[in-house]
Amino acid sequence: MTRIALATCAALPHLDSEDTPLLTTLAAAGATAEAAVWDDPAVDWSSYDLVVIRSAWDYAQRRDEFLDWTARVEAVTQLANPSPVVRWNTDKHYLAELERAGVRVVPTTWLEPERQFSSRALHTRFPAGGEFVIKPAVSAGSIDTGRYTAIDAQSRGMAISHAKRLLEAGRTVMVQRYLTSVDTVGERAHVFVDGEHSHSVLKGAMLDGPDVAVDGVYKEEKMSPVDASPEEIAMSQEVIATARRLLSAGSAEDDRPFLYARVDVVSDDDGRPVLMELEMVEPSLFVSLSEGALERLTDAIVARAGAPR
Repeated sequence: MTRIALATCAALPHLDSEDTPLLTTLAAAGATAEAAVWDDPAVDWSSYDLVVIRSAWDYAQRRDEFLDWTARVEAVTQLANPSPVVRWNTDKHYLAELERAGVRVVPTTWLEPERQFSSRALHTRFPAGGEFVIKPAVSAGSIDTGRYTAIDAQSRGMAISHAKRLLEAGRTVMVQRYLTSVDTVGERAHVFVDGEHSHSVLKGAMLDGPDVAVDGVYKEEKMSPVDASPEEIAMSQEVIATARRLLSAGSAEDDRPFLYARVDVVSDDDGRPVLMELEMVEPSLFVSLSEGALERLTDAIVARAGAPR
């Protein structure tokens, strides 16, 4: 019988509630599926036909260790998505690569820790007006992310402190304009399974102020189903195709579609869709919000598990 591991983190040993139904549907499809904590030394990853990364939401604090784990798993079985994808997609510098390749992304200023920015230097690199977001290039679940007001001295000072804390920890800082459409229209997440658009959801605004401590490994998201526009589906397909080209350049990268991908899109000041994030490591896929989505994901996982290694 095909054996499948759904990799999770120690804080969610039984998976996130969105992923738990996969255990039942995979069993109904004739596979043995188990939740397995990615850093549990007792797990024999070679005993599985496929390891699917799901609720491993603590990777951002231990990225090097997580990447080493993906390489070890891939040496003994199939991993979805594959290790090169995980390496590329767990550092948001991929957004700069996509932008250079022609993808419209949220305007971003990159602050690298080796530059040793002073408070004054950070001040000059923040927007002069409107609101903006500070986040690290390696992060998950909106942890270490804050929203600030450019013209408010106190808020700007808090942003400087936030950025300095991240930089002093050796972390790249992203400074992004906060697009007002996130509040007025919302962020759209387009989910693709095995290369095909499965469903889309609307995400409520996640950030309402400065970076604050989070109890757990992620911030709760408020989601609802949404009908995706043809323009955004086409854009999302192009984003995924561009990522495939970048990952395949100069390598023998697996040319199968990504098992799953989530393209998060917002609208710019002219109403055009721009990329917020491309999630291909451990994104919530919100299968409970679309009829048939759980079955589509189940079928794709089973088919991938049965493919030759």
